Amino acid sequence: MFEKVLIANRGEIAVRVIRTLKEMGIGAVAVYSEADRDARHVREADEAYLLGPAVPAESYLNIEKILEVAAESGSSAIHPGYGFLAENAPFARAIGETDITWIGPPADAIDAMGSKTRAREIMQAAGVPIVPGATEPSETAADAKKLADEIGFPIACKAAGGGGGKGFRVALTPDELESAFEGAAREGEKFFGDATVYLERYLEDPRHVEVQVLSDSHGNTIHLGERDCSIQRRHQKLIEESPAPHVDEEMRERIGKIATDAAEAVDYRGAGTVEGMQVGEDYFFLEMNTRVQVEHCVTEMVTGIDIVREQVRIAAGEPLSITQEEVEMRGHAIECRINAEAAHKKFAPAPGKIGAYLEPSGPGVRVDSGLEAGGEVTPLYDPMVAKLITWDVDREKATRRMIRALGEYKIEGLTTLIPFHETIMATEQWAKGETCRDLLEDADWIKNLPTGDVAAPAEGEDGAELTEREYKVEVGGRLYPVKVIGEGLGAGATAAPAGKRPQKRERKSGGAAAASGNDVVAPLQGSIFKVEVKEGDEVEEGQLVVVIEAMKMENEITAHKAGKITKLTAEVGAAINAGDPIATIE
Repeated sequence: MFEKVLIANRGEIAVRVIRTLKEMGIGAVAVYSEADRDARHVREADEAYLLGPAVPAESYLNIEKILEVAAESGSSAIHPGYGFLAENAPFARAIGETDITWIGPPADAIDAMGSKTRAREIMQAAGVPIVPGATEPSETAADAKKLADEIGFPIACKAAGGGGGKGFRVALTPDELESAFEGAAREGEKFFGDATVYLERYLEDPRHVEVQVLSDSHGNTIHLGERDCSIQRRHQKLIEESPAPHVDEEMRERIGKIATDAAEAVDYRGAGTVEGMQVGEDYFFLEMNTRVQVEHCVTEMVTGIDIVREQVRIAAGEPLSITQEEVEMRGHAIECRINAEAAHKKFAPAPGKIGAYLEPSGPGVRVDSGLEAGGEVTPLYDPMVAKLITWDVDREKATRRMIRALGEYKIEGLTTLIPFHETIMATEQWAKGETCRDLLEDADWIKNLPTGDVAAPAEGEDGAELTEREYKVEVGGRLYPVKVIGEGLGAGATAAPAGKRPQKRERKSGGAAAASGNDVVAPLQGSIFKVEVKEGDEVEEGQLVVVIEAMKMENEITAHKAGKITKLTAEVGAAINAGDPIATIE
């Protein structure tokens, strides 16, 4: 077994891996960027080494520096976590050329499943059902148009090397195809270094069901049941649960066989996830993620199997610690991703500094987090900052436990999805096990979501944020929980019994941008990725002005009114803060 393992990651997944390593008696080596000097994962590790500047390309994506630190620290293995270099075949090969062990699948398997077109070909040859579409990429938007006419609309344009919602655009009609194709190609090039795009038939309301697999070097491949990840925004998961509410034992066995067949088709080793689309009784292969998933926790909660421990054992050449016959799913688990995002602003990234921080606890409650009081969430990294997982004997009780835990989770100073999750958990759609897609696509429903306990808004925003705080008030010798809800918690705040929310007041909205008179101002911190107008242009209300990149997401900022662009201050590549002017429309 290994003496030391370097975790080539940050945040909650680094903390998660460190915990298992400590339980196994293995030394944990952390790496960090200049922005993460005081991060939780740095202090919880046995050793920590600086990689470089905050920019990912110079730190967490710097293969040469990571290998240098691994050698310097005497690490015998590297665990990549997820994101960053976790599915980077050149990184896996570079490690293979040293005496250090890669805790992950073979580089060839990463390559095979990393290219969505190649993966479709391999799965088709292995008899695994795939979503109707192309196995060859489309070179141009014109080529895509010809193929789309054969496949039929709606069409999904997908970057061949994409994943995690990146490089995924949908064209509902032929008029939308060129924009969707170019958007997928642009994101594919930007995030994965591959602008290749292929087309699939877009299934409009499927269930996103995935299967966890484990494969060792002794010929054993098993599955640990399925997870339902249907509640998403921008094709990125928000809530996951296991078991899936609409999968029975017969279907579980069938899709489990599909998943293990898929893993064996690429000679897989380690932990992986086969993702698929469930439409009624049909199940189609979508892709395979060749790493530990964000949502692996719900599988751990219902099976009692430490997936990270199995990853380490497999990499060390040991056989799986369990057989397929020994896998048993007990109870129900739900995971809510705690993202630093403003759901009421179309899920815009919301970096910030954390004030008070209090995690929920109690039976069946788990928090995987890299946060703590006084920490800062920067716009440079992924917006997911923590995960809240609950378990109970059935779905209804697990939901009640989640609602209780969400109510206990306090992250002051940071806008998060906690109020969004509280709202979803209380809906009839969730209770029925629906995808909740109707809610997530309802702009008015999204706009009127509560914001939770956050800091005052940045200067330049149109109106103060509606915030809430909880207090205990003593009346006649008895304590009463009270929520105070208002703008900045000053005059005009509204008090209500805890657990009840008064109707949120309407406020003016400048579309995707904050508006101040004639000015279009940035609603969030980030960098200018694209400028779509120039001085002198006539624009319509709702027309795209700029695209701001923040927390690995592109955010379209639109004109709040019609008029002429008389001043344009935005430049591609420039950093921008919330409230900074972008353009003037007169």
